[in-house]
Amino acid sequence: MTAEVIDGKAAAARLRERVGALALDFARQAERKPGLAVVLIGEDAASQVYVGAKGKATVAANMNSFEHHLPADTPQDALLTLVEQLNADKAVDGILVQLPLPPQLDAQAVIAAISPDKDVDGFHVSNAGRLAVGQDGFVPCTPLGCMMLLEERHGSDLSGMEAVVIGRSNIVGKPMAQLLLQANATVTIAHSRTRNLAEVVRRADVVVAAVGLAEMVRGDWLKPGATIIDVGINRLPPEPGAGKGRLVGDVAFAEAREVAGAITPVPGGVGPMTIAVLLRNTLVAAYQNSGLAKPDI
Repeated sequence: MTAEVIDGKAAAARLRERVGALALDFARQAERKPGLAVVLIGEDAASQVYVGAKGKATVAANMNSFEHHLPADTPQDALLTLVEQLNADKAVDGILVQLPLPPQLDAQAVIAAISPDKDVDGFHVSNAGRLAVGQDGFVPCTPLGCMMLLEERHGSDLSGMEAVVIGRSNIVGKPMAQLLLQANATVTIAHSRTRNLAEVVRRADVVVAAVGLAEMVRGDWLKPGATIIDVGINRLPPEPGAGKGRLVGDVAFAEAREVAGAITPVPGGVGPMTIAVLLRNTLVAAYQNSGLAKPDI
């Protein structure tokens, strides 16, 4: 068996195209474009690249991009003041503060300061609570993107399927488990202290790996025919003569592909969906914040 490779780039392109078309429709109704504000603190190179990519994708989707780049020594009160200004700005529908933050800043306090109606990252405790009890709210972009990829293969109802999520972070693992439960899967959250992890994973029809350890999940851990969603992105040490090591996921792709029924690659799987879902959430926020009927996105 050779697994189908789930093309996250293609799925993300389809979502971005739909968001872009609906953003034009929103602009006709609201007489303004949807707006996303991204706040970057410090000079972290990876974050700068990611923020730049978000800005380009936002403009390409017919939205306004407002980028705020603050110095690494920005104090907490200055950052909170900016967040309050963005909360009050009617041109801004979504606010994203790029994580991680410098050590002098309290990330939880900053997230709590963002209006839940503009929390397009889905990290605010209000949106986390809504997800936990099954109410509408903003869902973190990566888990929602994972669900969209799963729905393309299995549909929105996973009744009768057993799912294992490896990782219990607030950003991916926990919300991913909630979404799988809402889709009627039987869900296990596994982590670094799970006993007999390989045996737990081996019973799953759906595996979501979000642990941050390169190629930890081996092919012989998997149930034949399972669907594997690999959230991890890790850079291996460079080979002799190479400038940079290659990027890999949390799953040993070559091994897994010989056992699984479908698998996301790294790169090109979950990553593109994360930015596409961020745009989708921003558009949803724009409709809600303007009191307009939200289309099905």
